[in-house]
Amino acid sequence: MPDFIRIHPNDNVAVALHAVSKGTSFEGVTAAEDIPQGHKMALAAVKEGENVVKYGFAIGHATAPITPGMWVHTHNMSTNLSGEMEYSYDPKVVFPAPLPAGTFQGYRRKDGRAAIRNEIWIIPTVGCVNDVAKAMVRENQDLVSGSIDGLYTFTHPFGCSQTGEDHAQTRKLLAALTRHPNAGAVLVLSLGCENLTHEQFLAELGDFDPDRVKFLTCQKVPDELAAGRELLKECAKYASQFHRETIPASELVVGMKCGGSDGLSGITANPTVGRFSDLLVAQGGSTVLTEVPEMFGAEGFLMDRCQNEAVFQKAVSMINGFKAYFIRHNEVVYDNPSPGNKQGGITTLEDKSCGCVQKGGSAPIMDVIGYGEPVITKGLNMLYGPGNDLVSATALTAAGAHLILFTTGRGTPFGAPAPTMKLATNTPLATNKSGWIDFNAGVVADGVKTLDEAAQDLMALVLEVASGKKTKAEEKGFREISIFKDGVVL
Repeated sequence: MPDFIRIHPNDNVAVALHAVSKGTSFEGVTAAEDIPQGHKMALAAVKEGENVVKYGFAIGHATAPITPGMWVHTHNMSTNLSGEMEYSYDPKVVFPAPLPAGTFQGYRRKDGRAAIRNEIWIIPTVGCVNDVAKAMVRENQDLVSGSIDGLYTFTHPFGCSQTGEDHAQTRKLLAALTRHPNAGAVLVLSLGCENLTHEQFLAELGDFDPDRVKFLTCQKVPDELAAGRELLKECAKYASQFHRETIPASELVVGMKCGGSDGLSGITANPTVGRFSDLLVAQGGSTVLTEVPEMFGAEGFLMDRCQNEAVFQKAVSMINGFKAYFIRHNEVVYDNPSPGNKQGGITTLEDKSCGCVQKGGSAPIMDVIGYGEPVITKGLNMLYGPGNDLVSATALTAAGAHLILFTTGRGTPFGAPAPTMKLATNTPLATNKSGWIDFNAGVVADGVKTLDEAAQDLMALVLEVASGKKTKAEEKGFREISIFKDGVVL
């Protein structure tokens, strides 16, 4: 197993692929101290104030003189970033060569859309009915039979005592989940006095199939559990007509997310996902990249890949709009990475972002979409959303992602409403948390697989999951949502 990797020829640091002892040599440089896994070792002298370069990109500057072999981290380097920036469009758009589309065994909805699950979802419009929704799930599991894959609810604390944009975002997000193709049928559950009214929800939802979507207002019936059971029986009857059939991978929409990142995220799991994204796009499919704050400092990897000037301007507006959101709340724009990220070897936001955007591969960015909006353009899309794991995974689901690829160097057990596959950046995590991890990208750091080989393996696994194989989170029943909030609670 190799000790270090220099990611780009211009880098003046190397990354330890496993814990490396003092005295270990790499490219003629000897480690002057122990270097933890995922952390950086200087390959050249860096004067105070000079840039530290990783991924061929400046990820910050030295805050003290650094000599070859030294450990490079928060004690001797810092970010170069500040506030909003101006960007210019220098297009470097290269479309991947088309590939024959693979297939999966999915469901074909009446409106023509593809799905990878055939579930019944209960969507509460307000937090007051959360426990009613959970009781309905517990008491109606007998309806899960035949081709129905499950009965689930996604509780949340909102839908009332919200104003302005928060109220609109809750309404938009819940309506988007109601439209998700993985839900064969949906029961929308309301209380009756919340400010997210039935009329507002119908207006947000737009056209819908009344056989697929049912509504129950708890205050209008004597026994909401009995009334809910009757409606869920209708949902089950409707959903049971769908059965798996062969569908081309060109109809897949896959969300891409990372969390609990470490110094190997941008070397193993994220670029594996990036190569997977290129493979799926080449087959006519779609991928979605979000976590806008974790694009800060790595915009150069993305902006020039926008397919045209209009998409570029949407990307600029998204990036600077999110920075303005931070500033509006008197927060430091670049107050990132997290403590866990730092323990894993990520030093600055540029360091984290350069690794994060590797998930986007090299395909052109075809569109930039807003929170709660659906993917409508084939290929790689960028989605407005925060870095928070559950909020952004929920946003990916609402955008129409059939499943989500979630890379992690530290591990996390959660699941979104869409099947959420966990990809480990390192083999120890995959081994120690086998109950969480679906795919081990640590084989790249181990020298067992190349990135392209790992991406091919990932593609095969994605098609298996799309065909019904459960993720580890699904096996445990781990599914939840979190709605993006930016305002007061009345």
